[in-house]
Amino acid sequence: MSDIDILSFGETMAMFVAEQPGDLAQVSHFEKRIAGADSNVAIGLARLGFNVAWLSRVGDDSLGRFVIESLQREGVSCEHVAVDPLHPTGFQLKSLELQGADPSVEYFRRGSAASCLSPKDIDPRLLNARHLHATGIPPALSQSCGELSRELMTCMHNAGRSVSFDPNLRPSLWPNQARMIHEINALASLAHWVFPGLAEGLVLTGYEDPPDIASFYLDKGVEAVVIKLGAHGAYYRTQHDQGFVAGVPVRQVVDTVGAGDGFAVGVISALLENQSFAQAVGRGNWIGSQAVQSRGDMEGLPRRAALDAAFPQARQRPERV
Repeated sequence: MSDIDILSFGETMAMFVAEQPGDLAQVSHFEKRIAGADSNVAIGLARLGFNVAWLSRVGDDSLGRFVIESLQREGVSCEHVAVDPLHPTGFQLKSLELQGADPSVEYFRRGSAASCLSPKDIDPRLLNARHLHATGIPPALSQSCGELSRELMTCMHNAGRSVSFDPNLRPSLWPNQARMIHEINALASLAHWVFPGLAEGLVLTGYEDPPDIASFYLDKGVEAVVIKLGAHGAYYRTQHDQGFVAGVPVRQVVDTVGAGDGFAVGVISALLENQSFAQAVGRGNWIGSQAVQSRGDMEGLPRRAALDAAFPQARQRPERV
């Protein structure tokens, strides 16, 4: 593989979404989809025309085939997705909420194929990617996944590639909060751009004000921090600039899951197209607003034509380097 714009990695699960509201125990019909914060971002960037490579593992089962076929239909390269004959593909159950509330999600991912990812899965060709996007989910899955995260982020950073990091905290997957905070902040220090939510920032840094959270990571050598403020928008800070970009109002929130992933898609894509941080955060807010208006984790992520229509002054295709 050559000319990789973006490398992303982690676990894509099969997802069974309830077709009726209420307790999952009482639901009898589900729709099968895919889910995973890391692959949501990969899909969103592929829809905008970037060449995206996905590094992962799936089981040698029907759900694994479904995951790969779904990603390939979205234009994400799965050349580096291994099929594991010994471990299953993870899956989840997700409730249907009618009033825009956060859905209930039950995970069945312990011992999954993706949790067996390790540095041995890295093909050196992947390190030629222009950009790496990482999250805090893989290191929560297993020790070997954590080693993979550190290896990829270190190699890409040392090679002069840009690296983005979304903490995506999953406390239930960690043995304790202290371990989670230590590991996530260590990984964040290997990134150029860090995207915590406000609540995540409080947990990880002990600070509750966006400027203080940003300073915490800038002091660790990070180039820029963008703090997600939900419907209120986002705050960004670099070594030379800072600002607040208001959120985009929506008529109805349908599904909140995936909003942060959409935000990351917007910021990363704009920065790789040499836009300013203010412009990038504005795009992130807009894509996040699109994500919450559709049922599903990534179904609302826009394609390039919709983005160009929303931002006609910034029509620029992804650059190849």
